[in-house]
Amino acid sequence: MSTQARFALRGRNPDVLTCIANLSNDEVFTPPEFANRMLDTLAEAWTADHGGANIWADKTVRFLDPCTKSGVFLREITSRLTKGLADAIPDLEQRVNHILTQQVYGIGITQLTSLLARRSVYCSKHAKGKHSIAKSFTRDDGNIWFQRMEHTWADGRCECCRASQKAFDRGDGLETHAYAFIHTDDIRTRMAELFGGNMQFDVIIGNPPYQLDDGGYGTSATPIYQLFVQKALDLEPRYAVFVTPSRWMAGGKGLDQYRERMLSDKRMRRIVDYPKLYEGFPGVKIRGGISYFLWDREHKGPCVVQTIWDGEPTGPAVARYLDAYDILVRRNEAVPILEKVRAKGEPTLDARVSSRKPFGLPTNFKGKTSKAGMKKPVKLFENQRIGYVERKDITVNSAWIDEWKVLMTAVQGTSAAIETKFLSRPIIAEPGTACTETYLVAGHFDNERDTTNYAQYLRTRFVRFLVSLRKATQHATRDVYSFVPDLPLHYEWTDAKLYKRYHLTKGEITFIELQVAEHDNELFDETGPDEVDDE
Repeated sequence: MSTQARFALRGRNPDVLTCIANLSNDEVFTPPEFANRMLDTLAEAWTADHGGANIWADKTVRFLDPCTKSGVFLREITSRLTKGLADAIPDLEQRVNHILTQQVYGIGITQLTSLLARRSVYCSKHAKGKHSIAKSFTRDDGNIWFQRMEHTWADGRCECCRASQKAFDRGDGLETHAYAFIHTDDIRTRMAELFGGNMQFDVIIGNPPYQLDDGGYGTSATPIYQLFVQKALDLEPRYAVFVTPSRWMAGGKGLDQYRERMLSDKRMRRIVDYPKLYEGFPGVKIRGGISYFLWDREHKGPCVVQTIWDGEPTGPAVARYLDAYDILVRRNEAVPILEKVRAKGEPTLDARVSSRKPFGLPTNFKGKTSKAGMKKPVKLFENQRIGYVERKDITVNSAWIDEWKVLMTAVQGTSAAIETKFLSRPIIAEPGTACTETYLVAGHFDNERDTTNYAQYLRTRFVRFLVSLRKATQHATRDVYSFVPDLPLHYEWTDAKLYKRYHLTKGEITFIELQVAEHDNELFDETGPDEVDDE
């Protein structure tokens, strides 16, 4: 079999990397089509910055995937370079050998994925084997490195990635998931150790592991993708291109500092966002969607933001500064609406809404099913039921017990691919009531009129639209109300009155109503949270 024929195997139908199953939601394989979209974005930026030059025709450019799994990025880069360097290096075998030994580098995240990546890139799991299309490697790893790493434990957690020692202090037969790229204090020295010499990469590209499943679940698990991005940017490549969950834009456990860094970094050049569940990676449930970004070391200015829905842009890409707010408003169409609201300088509802556990009672707390025999019973709104608890047993915010309250579930989401409600229906809780952690106290009042008006206000599409701008997952914490104005409650607010108050155009109203569905005619709900799915 000729070298050219062997190298062309990746073009067979079907492409094996379109068929391979994900190991888990923590380690998601990138579909080849998606990887090529990212590479197209990179190539366009290179051409614009280098006088029309073709990045794939430059034999000096070095690429690194620091978290390679299937090897799809390195494989597609190699394929493009093989075509682009045909004039510079006419001999195919020499060309491919040069690309694989001098231009493309990877770091496997597990032993299995390193073997898979070598098979994808070198056509052999042994880089120096007889079936390898690279001809001058002296070690089987080639330029796709992997060795087992160990965590550095301190007080039950890894000092580098915060992994749980209980979950990941394993024997030699199991993967440690101590990823080499992020388990170091000196990333430049680590690169020299792995690949030799002073390695400066022009492009760092990848799809890092998203989280460590150490007992947390879904959005409660510990995210780690930001650690890969931060280490990559510390290497100061010419460009960095990463695909990650989009939760960082508005929330996410332990992501506050990362979000602040990314939003304030004027080198962020482009973000392409896929908010619809399953769209970016078909069959993979990543709440909040995914996105990829292009970071450009030489760029100093606004970032171009583009939203993709059902395979098409939702509108023109818009260049804007990402740090206009403390979170990233993902939809360009939402920005002028938000600006009209903020222009009035009104206080916002996050100051009125309680924190979690408003009465100090956890979600799994169960009161008595009857108030019979109780001295001072308090009606308790629990998860999916009503119970009763003695007044003396409520020691947190006990003064609220005798006030009117509006309760909102702390979690709102469904298993549907598209969220359209964003908040549950409000519950009006009369005096003599409390709730478990299932709910937040969205407001407490001294009269029924203000309570009812406030509950009606929370039901409006206008309010729920502003909430949606900050709600990255199913969790509806106090923070998601931070864009919602706190309006006078002697007034019965409707969407029509709110649209008029903020001078919204017909187009802006249409946009809101396409994003947010009406609640049904039942005014208030006492059944507890809607169906939720933490994946």
